[in-house]
Amino acid sequence: MAIDLVATAGLVTREVRSGTRDGVPTKIAVARRRYPTDQADLWDALTNGDRIPRWFVPVSGDLRVGGRYQVEGNAGGVVERCEEPEMFAVTWEFGPMVSWLEVRLTPAGDGTTLELAHEAQVDPDLWGQFGPGAVGVGWDLGLMGLGLHIESGAPVDPELAATFPTSPEGVEFVRRAAAGWAEAAVIDGDEPGPAYEAAERTVAAYTTQPEDVPEG
Repeated sequence: MAIDLVATAGLVTREVRSGTRDGVPTKIAVARRRYPTDQADLWDALTNGDRIPRWFVPVSGDLRVGGRYQVEGNAGGVVERCEEPEMFAVTWEFGPMVSWLEVRLTPAGDGTTLELAHEAQVDPDLWGQFGPGAVGVGWDLGLMGLGLHIESGAPVDPELAATFPTSPEGVEFVRRAAAGWAEAAVIDGDEPGPAYEAAERTVAAYTTQPEDVPEG
């Protein structure tokens, strides 16, 4: 039976929190999703360097506390905490920007709930332009890939992963995810109008093909 990929956007619970780190205001995007597997298997999918590329992209480096890692074509950072099979925390460093990622796994009946919290010191202008969906939608896509791998046991087709956001069902997935992040931002205190306008700009950023971008 084919999986309704658009519907999987509704499997994620989204939350936005306002926080502080070292006295500087932060925004925390929190995504939760339950997976139909046990805690040990989900932990392995998230931390086994040989298995991560089956649903995400390759991650190289020293995946131990104090070690540095690198996500292929994306961020790198330092492993700050690791408490198998319950949680790990890493810095998320992309160019000069440093943020913090924490993942927790909790048994939930015959499955496991994953909670991902991404905390960043956010430029107010950037937040106003895109809101939490700028980072949140990317994690939604990753959590979808993880779900496909967990449920089938097979690797996710890299071509499907690369082209999905610009496909018709991918655009709808991104739209639903971005709207969910806008709703979470409103609950945290953002004004509804600007929050949903930011969500639309996030949708455009994720779903516009390079050849569709005007020159200049």
